[in-house]
Formats: sequence, C-alpha cells, structure tokens
Amino acid sequence: MREHTPANPGYSAATAARLPVERAWLYRPETAWCYSHHAAITHFNGRFFAIWSNGRQDEDAPGQRVLLSTSADFRTWTAPAPLLDAQPGRWGELVLTAAGFHQHAGRLVAYVGQYEYRPEFLENGRRRMDGNGHAGTTLRAMTTADGVTWDAPRDLGLPMIPNHAPQRLASGRLVISGGISFPYTDDPAGLSGWQMTGLCPPELAAEIADDSEGIYQLRSRLNWPVALCEGSFYQTDDGVLHMLLRSETEHLYVSESQDDGATWSAPRESGFSDNATKFHFGRLPDGRFYYVGCPDPAPRYQRSPLVLSLSADGERFDRHFILADTPYPQRADGMHKVGEYGYPVTLIHENALHVIVSRRKEAVEVLRVPLAALE
Repeated sequence: MREHTPANPGYSAATAARLPVERAWLYRPETAWCYSHHAAITHFNGRFFAIWSNGRQDEDAPGQRVLLSTSADFRTWTAPAPLLDAQPGRWGELVLTAAGFHQHAGRLVAYVGQYEYRPEFLENGRRRMDGNGHAGTTLRAMTTADGVTWDAPRDLGLPMIPNHAPQRLASGRLVISGGISFPYTDDPAGLSGWQMTGLCPPELAAEIADDSEGIYQLRSRLNWPVALCEGSFYQTDDGVLHMLLRSETEHLYVSESQDDGATWSAPRESGFSDNATKFHFGRLPDGRFYYVGCPDPAPRYQRSPLVLSLSADGERFDRHFILADTPYPQRADGMHKVGEYGYPVTLIHENALHVIVSRRKEAVEVLRVPLAALE
C-alpha cells in the first residue's frame, strides 16, 4: 500500500473564504488563575461540557488544575469550577492537564494527565526555564452518569499526557493521539485494556514517558532531526490511520498505521504547513475530512488565523476557510503565554462544527459554524 502525503495546497489567508461564525466566552480571568489551555468539548445528557487546564500564572506549573463548565445552549456557560482541583504530590503540587472526553453506554469519561517536578527543577515554587524534571507521568480517568456527580479518578497506567481523547476506529477500537505514543484498546468504555504503541521503540518505553520532556528525550535517543509531538489522526476508507504530528519545522510530519493502530511507520515530513501548534483532524457527516488549526508558518507561534481546511480524499486538503483572526487583549503575564488561537479541539453536533480554543493561553472561547455553510 502506498504512502500518503497529506498536504494543504493552495492555502493563503488572503484568499481563503470566511465563514459565518458564532462565538461564546467560557472564561476570561482578571487577576487570578490566569493560565488556561488544553481545552476540550463534548455534548452529553443534553448539555455541552468543556474542560481545560488552569494554572495560577505559568504554563504547566505546580498546582495546575482542571476546570469544568457546561452549557445548555452554547451561548451561556456555567461559572467554571474544578473538575479536579490542585493536588499534592511527593515534592509539591501536581501538574494536571485536561485530556478530553469519551462517551460509552450512557457514561461520560473525562481524561486528566498528571506529573510533578523534581525539587531541583523548581525555584520558589515555579518551574525553571532551563529544564523540566518530570516525574510520575500518568493518565487518569473520571466518569459520570449524569454530568453532576463524578467518580474518583482512576489511574489507567499509561505514562502519557494525551493530545486528544480516545477516537473510535471503523473496527470499534479506540486510539489515543499522544505526542510519541498512540495507545489502543478494544474496551469500548476506554477505561481498561490499553496497549502502548507508537513511535517509541519498546526498549526505550520504560524510561521515556510521553510528555513535554519525553518528546525531546526520544529525539535525542533516535537522532531525529526534529522533535515530534501533539498528534491528531484520521482514518481513510482503505483502513489506514494517518497520524499528523507537530514538528519544529514549518510542516507537520506524518506516521501511518495499516493494522488498526498496532504499529506505526517511521515519521516523515508532510506537505501540510503549520505554525508550531496543536491542530485537530476529523470527518464531516458527508464523508469529507477536515483540519482545524493555524497553517500560516510565520510569524512563529502567532497561531492566527484559525483555519478550517477540507478534503475529499484525506490527502489533498484544498478548500480553505478562515474561522477567526481577531486579536485577544491579554490581561496577565505568564510563562509561554503566546498564540491568539491555541490548541483547537472540535465537536460535530446538531449540524454544526464546534471549535474550542484557548486565547493567548489565558481565556477560553468556543466557536460554532453551521455545516450548511460548507456545502
């Protein structure tokens, strides 16, 4: 079977069409808990649910928690409250990272990644700029039947911080998009039976976790030209899984699986432009594939405009639309708070595409586009 090379030919912000977009704010902090990122959205039990990572000031600093907000109508959201509040670790507070939702048999699952910093990588309670020092990286899951009462977190035993929540394949298997790991399970609930696989060789799996430190460790050990992370995949009708990966170049990389996610090919550079940011691929009800992200390579980390690109075959994403490009007035300082439209995650519900994003890693906003506008 031939290798596919996804690309976004013809993209230009100057010529891309603009879509009718409805927008709503979920969170705009003023003076406290001013870091927000890694948002995710779903619809369950008659309401929209959104979670995101929330820190006091800095990105991925000790004490980072996960906030939850819900809405019955998309426009008005409840005051955010901790789904999982700041937690103590061995040497200080844990770093908690929102990792998306999954639904099965009337239950909603929320995933939360966690790790902590070794003491030598902290100064006055803040993470140092010259190192990570992660320890105890693992993935936890919380479940609810009504969206109000949640079970206590359970440890899934996966040493990773996911990029996206589990995604169902045509076979029913679930696959998590990580940075260098893409674990799978045949448990439809997404709570057990996870098998680690991905880009990390088995002989290194015991010493390299899939987190923001491990991706650079793997690059060094495998002598890759770039570090790869923050994957998102889609499955074409031939059964192949196409995992696109953020890189340190102006293009995404791609790895493929032809055996339902059990093994993955060596990553290679694709023809898909990128602004060094997370993105999300999916499929519309009419069968077309879509990408939501920031494909303008420069200025680096500007992460604007936010773009929707469509493809008929899963290889050429050649219809392009501007979703948003309005600047956000950042209110508080913090480490690594860059990017107008950060880390989009999508949801298709009631004939509309929903996109949740962080704004300069501070506020959280959700956008809605009617699918009829894409016909």
